[in-house]
Amino acid sequence: MIEYLLPHQVGILGIAMMLLLLVFRIPVAIAMLIVGFLGIGILNGWSAAMSVLGGEAFVIVTFYELSVIPLFILMGNLASVSGMSRDLYDAAYSWFGHWRGGLASSTIVGCAGFAALSGSSIASAVTMGRVSLPQMKRYHYNDQLSTGCIAAGGTLGILIPPSTGFVIYAILTEESIGRLFMAGVLPGLLLTALFMGTIYLITRFRPEFGPSGPKANIQEKWAASRKASTILVIVLITIGGIYGGIFTPVEAAGIGAFLSLLVALLRRSLDLLKFCEVLLATMRTSALSFLILIGAHVFSPFIALTHIPDIFAEFLNQMDLGPNGILLIILAIYIVLGTFLEGFAMLVLTLPIFYPLIVELGFSPIWFGVMAVIVLEMGLISPPVGVNVFVVKGIAEDVPMRTIFLGIMPFWGAMLICLLFLLAFPDLALMLPNSMYG
Repeated sequence: MIEYLLPHQVGILGIAMMLLLLVFRIPVAIAMLIVGFLGIGILNGWSAAMSVLGGEAFVIVTFYELSVIPLFILMGNLASVSGMSRDLYDAAYSWFGHWRGGLASSTIVGCAGFAALSGSSIASAVTMGRVSLPQMKRYHYNDQLSTGCIAAGGTLGILIPPSTGFVIYAILTEESIGRLFMAGVLPGLLLTALFMGTIYLITRFRPEFGPSGPKANIQEKWAASRKASTILVIVLITIGGIYGGIFTPVEAAGIGAFLSLLVALLRRSLDLLKFCEVLLATMRTSALSFLILIGAHVFSPFIALTHIPDIFAEFLNQMDLGPNGILLIILAIYIVLGTFLEGFAMLVLTLPIFYPLIVELGFSPIWFGVMAVIVLEMGLISPPVGVNVFVVKGIAEDVPMRTIFLGIMPFWGAMLICLLFLLAFPDLALMLPNSMYG
């Protein structure tokens, strides 16, 4: 029966089957492997399916550039266990804590700084949330503001380099990892500033949401800053080294991981048991990332065989919306998908369909990569099932979900403003990579 179906009909059945597998909580990587393997077998023969399955798995696990993923994950885990994340928060708190909403602003700054080490949205939210939430409760911060800023600040982990989201995008689209890292710097700083501006506006009109804390004197500020300088030096060496062309992203990741290990050893915060825990956590996260990439590289050839990307592009062109109208539809799809899918999963599921269309429309793939990551961030905190909201719920167990969702909405608006800035001024994303790579 199935051999009489047209390729695009097989593709639609395959996508439906994958969504069904996701409903039954089958991991997205396994779902893509199953559907991709079966689809290629039906459309191109089972020997071709076996060849793709074995060949792509080997290519992914031996791809040198992908070693950046476990190295940056290791760097983030070492920074957390060594106490550098707390140092960063304490330094931000010493400077901003006496403001209205100062603890929330310190959380945003801490998330931004930790994002530059971990490259992970969930890791940033969990790490900084555990540090900052008890402090905000101590000073009677409103639950909406405290949980909202943690959920939103955590999303900076997949925008500020080194971002694992950019690495996945680069591998799937064969774009430059270094260019994407540099493209995320200015938008990441802009979004951090917009988040802090959002906190200022909230506490200006609702002062009780974020009472001001004690003011640190200049000696305390500089002491806290000196203690946090370790993490800033590591970030400057890794990201600055990439920008200066001193070393590649993979080399930067290796140097950053080594420096983080050195700091943990010098601080005597890393015994054998903790080191094993760090390695196991790194291996688990890395294995998940690699499995998702293998699944994506089996699923993508299947999608190409179905001609669905071509049909989708033709359908959108017939709607006569123009390039910008088509782009807005794509971004809206990402926001909707983000409410129930993890960021990596969204990229690997959609890029085989959307990326060829973006290139055909004449948009910069680097600029679109930044746009895609921002709308993925928006999805991570969007109701009804924003992933980061559930992460924060795990930290703040006594706070109702409705309160957390209410808290993230102003920050969602800040993300939308950042997106509009990038739509109006693409050079915000392209200036640094163009100046670096020409």
